[in-house]
Amino acid sequence: MPVIPERKSRTIRVRALAIGGAAPIAVQSMAATRTCDIEATTRQVRILEDAGADLVRIAIDSKADVAALAKIRKATKALLSVDLQENYRLAADVAPWVDKLRYNPGHLHHHEKDKPVEDKVAFLVDVAREHELALRIGVNAGSIDPVLKERFAGDDVGAIVQSALDHCALVDGLGFRDYLVSIKDSDPRLVIDANQRFAAARPDVPLHLGVTEAGLPPDGIIKTRIAFEQLVSRGIGDTIRVSLTLPFDDKGREIEVGRQILADIEAGRFRSVPPNFFDGLNIIACPSCSRVENERFIDLAHEVKEMTSYAADHDVTIAVMGCRVNGPGETDDADLGLWCGPNFVNLKRGSEELGAYSYDDILGRLRTALDDVIAKKATSTS
Repeated sequence: MPVIPERKSRTIRVRALAIGGAAPIAVQSMAATRTCDIEATTRQVRILEDAGADLVRIAIDSKADVAALAKIRKATKALLSVDLQENYRLAADVAPWVDKLRYNPGHLHHHEKDKPVEDKVAFLVDVAREHELALRIGVNAGSIDPVLKERFAGDDVGAIVQSALDHCALVDGLGFRDYLVSIKDSDPRLVIDANQRFAAARPDVPLHLGVTEAGLPPDGIIKTRIAFEQLVSRGIGDTIRVSLTLPFDDKGREIEVGRQILADIEAGRFRSVPPNFFDGLNIIACPSCSRVENERFIDLAHEVKEMTSYAADHDVTIAVMGCRVNGPGETDDADLGLWCGPNFVNLKRGSEELGAYSYDDILGRLRTALDDVIAKKATSTS
């Protein structure tokens, strides 16, 4: 007997691709290149397409990216989703070249701050409707609407679920139906909680599942599997993305891992999770994307994992982020956070800035900070 129950969500369409309802669970990924590097981005799209991706997402952050996207569109027949990042106004420029738009409610506050959010959402819906595009409302724990963060103080899961519900209501009010929602965190336990809460409130809305910054294999695969097993087996989840920190040519592995997890769930092959799985050192790393300004980020993530192996038994979380968009906010909850610029790496302890260091110097600085965190944790528990 199949383990995946019938899903309650409605079916939406991204061109010929059906998502939700009785449609097969779609597997997608995101190009880990700078979009303005047309050759590299096109090659990565092909890698993902060859691996069997149903949809490929590309990030857009400037007019130069838009111009590059137009050329990439002509070089591939893959279904393309565009991530609008902080600039929702680019939606009209990219619409002719894509099949789906993704916006983050937490980023709508970054531009035209005096303009009501409702007007910005209406603009996005108008663009999607005019060009017959699907829409994704993508809520991330690292970029929560500041009003909701204050209202749900101490309950970030409640805040991100409410953000998703509020934006569904806005889009519903505009009479648009071809949309889905994603609610993500780097902790699979919070991903499970948030998506269960949302699905209970809006079972009709298709859900895109993912664990952000799942990190390096095999840990990143395990974290993702934990979330997907618990949600998909409950009939929650209509499309998935596996986010791993991988070398360029291995990007297709995200699609392979996603399909394997779905096949295992369907066959009833579950992986048990011991009670102490989340104890010890936890390294969070983003999968890289077009926002990353220095390709050394991938190497740095691997170097951090290797250098910190001596602290494996200590309950410390280290976040390694590749860009200035998500990096500052999504490292706040880690004991130590690194977010990368073009020529430097910012080091943080929680939300406290410790300084910016070169790629050559950062590992030594991180080790000093890690030893300090370990010593202070030992003192506080003694």
